[in-house]
Amino acid sequence: MLLRTARSLTANPCDAEDLLQTALTKTYVAWERIEDHRALDGYVRRALLNTRTSQWRKRKVDEFACDELPEPEPVATADDPAEQQALHDAMWRAITKLPARQRAMVVLRYYEDLSEVQTAEVLGVSVGTVKSAVSRALGKLREDPELVLVR
Repeated sequence: MLLRTARSLTANPCDAEDLLQTALTKTYVAWERIEDHRALDGYVRRALLNTRTSQWRKRKVDEFACDELPEPEPVATADDPAEQQALHDAMWRAITKLPARQRAMVVLRYYEDLSEVQTAEVLGVSVGTVKSAVSRALGKLREDPELVLVR
């Protein structure tokens, strides 16, 4: 229970163990001054907090304020799972807005990875119809307000 408190005060589990050990040592040293031994838990918690506060105040500051940031702003990349999911969801919402025929052709061409000829065979239409319908569908997707923000 005390280790959990120490871990909530530090970012590193090893630092939490050191913090708890230091607080227990301080409690041992102050044992004679503690009047109510039933309240040891609260005393140790207070020692944890005071020790952590002292460590924080004594820390060595390696960073200094400057006019320019040394690193560029982080840019969301395609490797970010949250960004990928947001893009996936936005794309599906945009695809569901397409007319049924265009939606079917886009799904077959780009999600099922069928060729134009295979898509035409599945839907029973000509290859030219697939090309023109997919072209119109992609144009609508390019103009979709949700997808414009992604580009």
